[in-house]
Amino acid sequence: MLQPSLAVPSSFVSPPQQVPTFPVRRRPGGVAVRCAPNGGVAPADDTKLKLKVGSPIVILEAPVMLKTAASVPSLRHNGGQVKPGDVGRIMARKPKDVWAVRLAVGTYLLDGKFFRPLDAGEEDDGSPDE
Repeated sequence: MLQPSLAVPSSFVSPPQQVPTFPVRRRPGGVAVRCAPNGGVAPADDTKLKLKVGSPIVILEAPVMLKTAASVPSLRHNGGQVKPGDVGRIMARKPKDVWAVRLAVGTYLLDGKFFRPLDAGEEDDGSPDE
């Protein structure tokens, strides 16, 4: 049971509470930071700009781990499935320079540093068609 001396009249409205604010330091001549995937340096060659869905690629370096591009991806050790020199095709673009690449042994998510675009003049072995 409430005592009358402790009861708060219904017309009483509490003042809004102040949210503590942290001091913001503003430095003169501030620095603007711009995020870029390559550190803001322009690429020497535009090989990654040439990549699009359907582009043929060649593996430069075999990744240690392979992530499948299935609806439920799995991460597995590369036991020789993907080797340098393997040729594949871009199937999709993912965030952060990751590409879904269709190879002879399956479709995997590969970082852009593991492959480069395949030039038209450099097919698998370079021999003319018979």
